[in-house]
Amino acid sequence: MVVRFNRRKSRYERQGVLVEEAALALAEERCLADAEARRRRRVRDARRRAAEDVRFTDAFAREIRRLYPRCPAERALAIAAHASLRGSGRVGRSAAGRALSGTAVASAVRASVRHKETPYDRLLMSGVPRHEARRRIAGVVEATLREWGGAPP
Repeated sequence: MVVRFNRRKSRYERQGVLVEEAALALAEERCLADAEARRRRRVRDARRRAAEDVRFTDAFAREIRRLYPRCPAERALAIAAHASLRGSGRVGRSAAGRALSGTAVASAVRASVRHKETPYDRLLMSGVPRHEARRRIAGVVEATLREWGGAPP
């Protein structure tokens, strides 16, 4: 470890790591040697994750249809695809969502109805506070959920 005293900050700061030229050359050679194997592994893992995502989205859609039997099949699939998008931070990717918790599935369906069936987004964009916007559209959301056969949580 190479350090240097910084008088302005009155402390030692790390500058880097001191290595021998031969060791650095060997490390670079090994890194380049397994680059192809790492590339193949990345491709294989990407395919595996894509297949897992398809299976999970299908399972999520089936759970939506179980909890909301009159929800249109294409809508259930659209809700599942949106909620379960990898890396999105949405409810479908949470631990509860991956476990197909009824609460998580209901939250995803409720959010979809809120955004697709009501003027919720327009209310927010016009400056209405979120809790007030949700209060205004609650009746439409509850009516749609009842129509789809789901019991309010």
